[in-house]
Amino acid sequence: MPHPWLERSFPGLRGTDYDVTSPATPDYNCIAWAAADSQQWWEPDPFHQYFWPANAPRSQRAESYLAAFATLGYEVCASSEVEAGFEKIALYANRDGIPTHMARQLHDGTWTSKLGPSVDIRHPSLESLEGAQYGRLLTVLRRRRANLRPLPAERTE
Repeated sequence: MPHPWLERSFPGLRGTDYDVTSPATPDYNCIAWAAADSQQWWEPDPFHQYFWPANAPRSQRAESYLAAFATLGYEVCASSEVEAGFEKIALYANRDGIPTHMARQLHDGTWTSKLGPSVDIRHPSLESLEGAQYGRLLTVLRRRRANLRPLPAERTE
C-alpha cells in the first residue's frame, strides 16, 4: 500500500515494494535500529545526552560512526549484496560528508530503516532512500553473524 507522505520525502520509494513495519516511536532512531537496539536513541552528541559506544569519538563525522560500529564488530566492506554468514548495515551522508541515516540489511537482501522518530520501514534497496532527505550512500559495513544459525542457503566453513 503506497504511503504518499513517505514517497514525498523519499521519491525513490515510489513504485517499489516497501512496507511500513512498525508505528512511529521516539524511543530509538536509525542508528540504534542499525545496531538492532530498539530501547534507546543513539547519537554521538558531544554533551552525552544519548547513548554512544564507549571509546568511540563523539562527533558528527563519519569516522565516529565507523568507530562506534567497529565496537560491535563491523568493518567497511565493498558490497551491499547479501553475503553468507554476514550482517550488513549502511551509512548515508549529505554532500558535506555528515552522516544522516543508517539502514540494516535483512536476511532476504531488503533493508530496514527507522525514519527518525517516525516509523520503521522495509525497503528494497539502499538507493530508494537516497535524495534530499538523507543524501547518498556513503559506505556499507559488515560483521560475521554471531550465535545465529546459518540461513538454509548458506554453507558453514
